[in-house]
Amino acid sequence: MIRPDPALRYERLDALRGAAVVWMAIFHFCFDLDHFGLIAADFKHDPFWTWQRTAIVSLFLFCAGLGQSVALAQGQRWPRFWRRWAQVAGCALLVSAGSWLMFPRSFISFGVLHAMALMLLILRLLAPRLPLAALFGLGLLALAAPLLWQHPVFDSRWTNWVGLVTAKPFTEDYVPLLPWIGVMLWGCALGRWRPALLQGALPAMLAPLAALGRWSLSFYMLHQPLLIGLLMAVTMAA
Repeated sequence: MIRPDPALRYERLDALRGAAVVWMAIFHFCFDLDHFGLIAADFKHDPFWTWQRTAIVSLFLFCAGLGQSVALAQGQRWPRFWRRWAQVAGCALLVSAGSWLMFPRSFISFGVLHAMALMLLILRLLAPRLPLAALFGLGLLALAAPLLWQHPVFDSRWTNWVGLVTAKPFTEDYVPLLPWIGVMLWGCALGRWRPALLQGALPAMLAPLAALGRWSLSFYMLHQPLLIGLLMAVTMAA
């Protein structure tokens, strides 16, 4: 059983989140290299890159679901939830603004942080009221929904956040509610079902990943400006 101590950290969860952060940074660095013409890669169609993106987003959302299971088991109060939620939502708005400056035709209107902000609200409202089987079942339905039904009404920038689109929108990042909330639901369900997986000692060699995972949002917001700035300096000096 997860102990009701809001100050307690679960290093295994932090390390898993840290691994996602490192993988994301490597992926984005390769994307930036392609953007500046330093390598040639097809990030939109090559399965080597598209599957990596899917895995990275899945890992982040799965960790978020695990984190919600911990927060609910520890009795996290709404004021603490709202503080964290405001950080995620605020960063999502910054991502939209920054991407609009750099990619005005394909700026990010509903990326991973936008999705996470919405999904955290849904989980916070639903998870305490649903049995474990319902969490797993809803997760499966969410994952299957875009495969079973799509409609043009969801193709606009104002509605594509639902995910039931007939064609993927032209944007730098797109993480719609469906199917992705299914991953977060499964993370939350697994954390409730097997909380012992998150507990226990972490090997010393993984401690740096755990430390990085505790600052994942800050790293997410800073790593791309730093990488892009570095590559701009390199290309101008060449």
